[in-house]
Amino acid sequence: MLTEQLIGDLAQKMEKATPSASPYQIFLKWTACAAVYILLLLLYMGTRADFAAKLHSPLFDAELLALAGVIITSLLSAAILAFPDMYQKKHIAWLPVPAFLLFAVVLAVEWVADHPPAPPPAHELECLVCITLLSLVPGAFILYNIRKFASTRYYLAGMVAALAAFSIGAFALRIAEQTDSISHLLQWHYLPMIGAALIGLLIGKLCLKW
Repeated sequence: MLTEQLIGDLAQKMEKATPSASPYQIFLKWTACAAVYILLLLLYMGTRADFAAKLHSPLFDAELLALAGVIITSLLSAAILAFPDMYQKKHIAWLPVPAFLLFAVVLAVEWVADHPPAPPPAHELECLVCITLLSLVPGAFILYNIRKFASTRYYLAGMVAALAAFSIGAFALRIAEQTDSISHLLQWHYLPMIGAALIGLLIGKLCLKW
């Protein structure tokens, strides 16, 4: 009887647990925040002078869409990896891989089509520094929200979080910067995305391990 009374007392004192949002709801929230963040950045930095004309270029549009695909799949993967069982959707966590490969194909086509090569801008390292700084806010936001859950894949979660954040910065700067030099874009905008993802492995271990 004492045991039954104890169980009853504990049941009365327990607060009702609030169900967690699904990873798809989390993903939609993060995507909306990323879109707002990019919009605010462009309002501050401005768009390139020929942005409206560039939208008539199929390769430019394909590049932006492919880069947006990397952002979207990385955010969805991060939302899935935030859950300890990956919400029984393990295959979704690997979506950034085909998205990044598609992006690489688009860049390869642009490389071939860039003849004669467009002149590179006078600055170089500044772009990498700028993208890195632009990625700090979304990176901290994503990692903070993943940490609210109980991710058991903190290496992968950190990697896709860093990839998404750096891609967001690269997307904003691609619209703002007045350059079409594919060699410059590859060297200072897009290849560092791989480095950011690798650094994210370490960040995930440091920030998400519990």
